[in-house]
Amino acid sequence: MSNYTHILAGVDLSDESQQVLERAANLAVANQAKLSVVHIVEPLTFAYGGDIPVDLSEIQEQLHKQAREQLTTLIEPYQVSADNLHVLVGQPTTEIHDLADNLDIDLIVVGSHGRKGLALLLGSTANGILHGAKTDVLAVRVKD
Repeated sequence: MSNYTHILAGVDLSDESQQVLERAANLAVANQAKLSVVHIVEPLTFAYGGDIPVDLSEIQEQLHKQAREQLTTLIEPYQVSADNLHVLVGQPTTEIHDLADNLDIDLIVVGSHGRKGLALLLGSTANGILHGAKTDVLAVRVKD
């Protein structure tokens, strides 16, 4: 089995994101791989539907800017270059799959809460990434 060459860490900017980044960074060092980090900002129209007669573009732009600032702060200890930092707008599973394809990623690292029961039946982003990925996926069990 060959080493990983380009690892993508998908983070949601929650407190648990640090755990995901730590694991991804350690794997990148161990494999002498490039590390990229992505955060997906979901469009406000996903949350509020398309029926709102208000222009949400300015608010969406502000959310994007704040996410980039938070992500930049989060990755400081890991020396990830700005070129390998991605803040995208869209549906997380789809955007991560597309980015992984475009960047020739060979490992995606995401966090998982390991939910059971109803939460498991409703699905999760980590589960969606796992089942649609064309590459290896590591789900890091995060501690709340």
